[in-house]
Amino acid sequence: IVGGKKLGLYGTESAKLSSTSEEFDWVEFDADVCHWTKPLRPVQWYPGHIAKTEKELKDQLKLMDVVIEVRDARIPMSTSHPQMDLWMGNRKRIIVLNREDMISTADRNAWASYYARQGTKVVFSNGQFGMGTLKLSRLARALAGDVNIKRKAKGLLPRPVRAGIVGYPNVGKSSLINRLLKRRMCAAAPRPGVTRELKWVRFGTDLELLDSPGIIPMRINDQSAAVKLAICDDIGERSYDFSEVAAILVQMLARLPTVGMLCTLFKVILFLTRSL
Repeated sequence: IVGGKKLGLYGTESAKLSSTSEEFDWVEFDADVCHWTKPLRPVQWYPGHIAKTEKELKDQLKLMDVVIEVRDARIPMSTSHPQMDLWMGNRKRIIVLNREDMISTADRNAWASYYARQGTKVVFSNGQFGMGTLKLSRLARALAGDVNIKRKAKGLLPRPVRAGIVGYPNVGKSSLINRLLKRRMCAAAPRPGVTRELKWVRFGTDLELLDSPGIIPMRINDQSAAVKLAICDDIGERSYDFSEVAAILVQMLARLPTVGMLCTLFKVILFLTRSL
């Protein structure tokens, strides 16, 4: 799921990412995943509240000083909305790769290098335990620090920096805000679709955060990305068949270098056990 080809929602340009195994062909692997998903029933999920809040979110983004886009660290490209760049315009962006505890150090370093080459600020976090939250708050204030400098030059009073937290369903947006505030201000649960309305919260005296519902495209054209969303529980359960997604997951795991070796070892042990 992580590494190799740029796993964009619509199969856009590729980017070389170092992987845990230099000999493993991640581009070929992603092409195989795409092939495996073709005969499956399409994975599509677009509940009514998303259509309603998408328009509201686009209006609110116009008021933002900085946009914090939260992604799943296991599938960063598959949890990137194809319209986000258009909605943001020239606003400053921070990408938060949440659930960093679920990826290897090698993949973490690979993604850090990738975004550094892009010139994009990236923060790795664990919303469940609060790792990365202090760095995120400092970075948000720093990026939007010129807001009050410009206001002062115009004779206006200073105001809190406005940061919008956006991203796909169940990537950990609300949990991240709760960890920042050190109290439960936003509803959070390990399933998509819990947050259904935009909500402003104040962090100290100089930072305001906008919690938003998970936004996902009305139609996901890249079904390999959609299956990855299902595997990582970043899309509603009613949108896919469990057995089909599980079968794809088994095929994916069997192809990965480390897991493949474990499968081979398990088969040898099983053969020897039966022989005894």
